[in-house]
Amino acid sequence: MSTAQPAVLIDQEELAARIADLAREIRQDSPSGQLHFVCVLKGAFLFLGDLIRAMEGHVTIDFMACSSYGAGTTSSGEVRLSKDLDSGLEGRDVIIVEDIVDTGLTLHYLQEILLARGPRSLRTACLLSKPSRRKIDVKVDYVGFTIEDRFVVGYGLDYDEQYRNLPYIGVLA
Repeated sequence: MSTAQPAVLIDQEELAARIADLAREIRQDSPSGQLHFVCVLKGAFLFLGDLIRAMEGHVTIDFMACSSYGAGTTSSGEVRLSKDLDSGLEGRDVIIVEDIVDTGLTLHYLQEILLARGPRSLRTACLLSKPSRRKIDVKVDYVGFTIEDRFVVGYGLDYDEQYRNLPYIGVLA
């Protein structure tokens, strides 16, 4: 990987506009009004913050941490849970907030775990989707952007814990 500044793939204005649209879509699909967001750390924290700020009505949040990457740029294929939720999901309308859906392995793992906890509904919002990389067919209800198979960083996404602070989605050469 190059140490140069990543090339802009999705700028701040595009991110803000699409996230506002996603917030409206999610709220329209939620007649109960009570939404509980489960943010997948670390990559989705900025997406969650902007998503809930754009959301009207009542929301609650919680956090999970898991990954199928190490310090590399390709999935290890093994999902590891390193932080579980602080509250229960029984009877709640839950939205998993994920930064990127690549192979689908991590999201499938999370959906299975969370469905077993008895939510009223379970949907998924991801900022980025790379369908060409899917190893497993996984349902994603709300997609911010569908992208080609490039390694992206910024806006919470990292390469070896670097680049999370970029205000845009960039591509590493």
